Amino acid sequence: MSLPQAVPEFEALLEYLKFNCGCDLTGYKRSSLVRRLRVRMQSININSYQDYLQYLQSHDQEWMALLDTVLINVTSFFRDACAWEYLAHEIVPKIVASKQPDESIRVWSAGCAAGHEVYSLLMLFAEALGIEACLQRVQFYATDVDEAAIAQARLATYDSKEVTSIPPQLLEKYFEPTPDGYVFHRQMRRQIVFGHHNLAKNAPMSKIDLLSCRNVLIYFTPETQASIFVRFHFALKNTGFLFLGNSETLVNHRQIFTPISLKHHVYAKGLNLELNDHLLINPKSSKEQVIDTTTSQIQFWQTAYETSHEAQLAVDNRGCLVASNNQANILFGLTLNDWHRPFEELEPGKLVGSQASLQTFYRNRRRVTLKNIEWNTSKGTSYFDISIVPVFSQKKHLLGVNLTFHRYWLVNN
Repeated sequence: MSLPQAVPEFEALLEYLKFNCGCDLTGYKRSSLVRRLRVRMQSININSYQDYLQYLQSHDQEWMALLDTVLINVTSFFRDACAWEYLAHEIVPKIVASKQPDESIRVWSAGCAAGHEVYSLLMLFAEALGIEACLQRVQFYATDVDEAAIAQARLATYDSKEVTSIPPQLLEKYFEPTPDGYVFHRQMRRQIVFGHHNLAKNAPMSKIDLLSCRNVLIYFTPETQASIFVRFHFALKNTGFLFLGNSETLVNHRQIFTPISLKHHVYAKGLNLELNDHLLINPKSSKEQVIDTTTSQIQFWQTAYETSHEAQLAVDNRGCLVASNNQANILFGLTLNDWHRPFEELEPGKLVGSQASLQTFYRNRRRVTLKNIEWNTSKGTSYFDISIVPVFSQKKHLLGVNLTFHRYWLVNN
């Protein structure tokens, strides 16, 4: 079977996956996609993209099988041992030393696959701080676009072959033996927040001290990589570090990241982000779709994370949640999975929607305060004043709105 790399039927297949399955592969390298798609099609004896599209439409679970084929999760504990030793002896101690004894640390494993990477990171910080201090101070985030991989990572079960790269003393300390292999200690697993996340499309995490994204970016086009690196720049604190895989480099992005160790692919956040205030375009897209990463949008995301004791949310000009601070997450029960959902579907969106649609605020383009908004829950009745502030680019384009929920009354039921 010989398949061309760029034909209308192939693009139609990608569009179907994107809009009907939520599986956006448009930023991936076409050569890799074609090769792996060929493997899946051959396994079910299909010879054309058009026939495979029809097969997808009539078999609800086929897209998951395709995703498993496309997203080959080749990983292991402490993969590239020298790089991990450098991280353990140089970077983790720097992060710990830069903090006050009671100050929190935030670590993000982006593209976590089956969890080997995030559990390796957890062990490093537990060794540096002690287990109890690590449990109290370090919050880990592990995200991936592959739901099946996330589910596997949450289980934290690995066979005997998978744990051979773990030093024996760490294996004994952090894992429990099972009939089929080993499982990571349950109490420590609770330090990790797992979530679905598309690096090329979703808003990034924030205030991260160490961001590990290893052997993931090689599958993306250069244009998509560029947009992801801008997101990573926003995600990191000014003192944060980025840890990449051996096949990845930031040679073309030194204006936003400073090499700490080229040998081990560790970078520090550059403090002088000099990007034009324009959108990065992905020329591979048939509709020349816009990748929503601009300098102004970085400022927009930062607005939602300014130091505040009140719940703050950021909603973009499409009406989707793109950021929420910790107070908002606790108050409304929000998680990482809620990011990029329509705001009107979420609990805070219903409060705002009881007064007017977001489109009304977008049209007015001015600050508005909603007074005495009632919120009834099983815990009682709360009242809010909700401030809605428009956020603009340097060219006065509306990027979205920032919402602050001033809670001033709670009546217990």
